[in-house]
Amino acid sequence: MSGNKMKAVGLTKYLPINDPDSLMDVEIEKPTPTGQDLLVRVHAISVNPVDVKVRGPKNRTESKPRVLGWDVAGVVEQTGPDCTLFKPGDEVYYAGSITRPGGNSEFHLVDERIVGLKPSTLDFAQAAALPLTSITAWEGLFHRLGLSSVEDANSGKTILIIGAAGGVGSIATQLAKYAGLTVIGTASRPESAAWAKELGADHILNHYEEFVPQLKALGFANVDYIFCLNSTEKHWKNMADAIAPQGKICSIVETDERLDLTMLKDKSVTFVWELMFTRPMFGTADMIEQHKLLNELAGLVDRGIIRTTVTEKLTPIDAANLRKAHAMLETGRSVGKVVLQDFE
Repeated sequence: MSGNKMKAVGLTKYLPINDPDSLMDVEIEKPTPTGQDLLVRVHAISVNPVDVKVRGPKNRTESKPRVLGWDVAGVVEQTGPDCTLFKPGDEVYYAGSITRPGGNSEFHLVDERIVGLKPSTLDFAQAAALPLTSITAWEGLFHRLGLSSVEDANSGKTILIIGAAGGVGSIATQLAKYAGLTVIGTASRPESAAWAKELGADHILNHYEEFVPQLKALGFANVDYIFCLNSTEKHWKNMADAIAPQGKICSIVETDERLDLTMLKDKSVTFVWELMFTRPMFGTADMIEQHKLLNELAGLVDRGIIRTTVTEKLTPIDAANLRKAHAMLETGRSVGKVVLQDFE
C-alpha cells in the first residue's frame, strides 16, 4: 500500500447484502486533517442499523466508493492545526457524522468535538461497540427526556424502554438503572429478555401485546417516561395509553406514517425525537457535548458501572466480514453489537 493510499470497504451501487458488490474491498486516498479534524488509525469498528439503512437497495450509483461505518475505536495519528483536545497517540472512540465518509477504512477523519478518550479498561473491539448507541441513549435520556445523569437522581420514576435488548436499548437500560429509574424493558424472545434483565431491567413486557394490562399486572398504572427504540407508529397507541399524565416520550425511529399527536393532548405529554447525528450534521454550537458525554461514559465503564455490549467479534475488517455483519443485523434478531477488528 503506497503512502497516500489506504484500505477501505465501500460501495458504488446500493444492492442486497447477498450481492458481493454490495460492499467491496477498495483502495482510496488517505486523508489529511485540517481545522479541528483528527486523523485516526482505525483499530475496530461496529455495525449499526443506520449502516444497513444507508446501504439498502436504491436506484443510485456513486462515482467513487462511498465508505460507511459510524462506530470507531482507534489511535490519533495526526491532528489538524486547530485541535486542542487530543494529541497523536491518544486512544479514542467515537461515532462520527452521517454527512462525512464513515470509518470503515484504515484511517479516518473526525471532528475532535465529537470524540472521546477510549475507556482504559476496554480493548479497541470492546470500545468500538459503544459510541453510536451510547450517544443515542445518553442524549435521549438526559438531553431529550431531561432526566438527571447523576447516580440515583431519578429514584421513584419509571421508564419503559421499547426494544431494551437492542444496541441502543442495551446501553439505555444500563444508564437508566444507574440514574435511579425503575426500568421496564420490552422484548419478545427468551434470549433478548434475559439479556435485558442481565443489563439491569427490573421488568420485561412483550412488545407484541398491549402495554397497559402488562403494566397493571406488575403493579404500575402507567410510566413516567418512554424511550422508543423500535417501530414508532406500531407502538404509538400503546405508548399513548401507557404514558403518565405530563409524562415524556422520546423516539429514535422515523416513520412513514403520520403520528396522531392529539392522542397525547389530554395528558399534556411531551414527545421529542433523538438523532445522535443532529449535532455534527448541523455543526451546532454545543457539538462538544458529545466529547463530554463520551468521556463521562468512559469513566462509568472504567468504574465497572456500564459494560460493553459487544456480542460478536469478526476479524479482519474487510468486505466479506462486513457483509456478514450487515446480514446479521438484517435478521432483526441480533442482541447487542457486532464488532470487526483489525485490517490485514
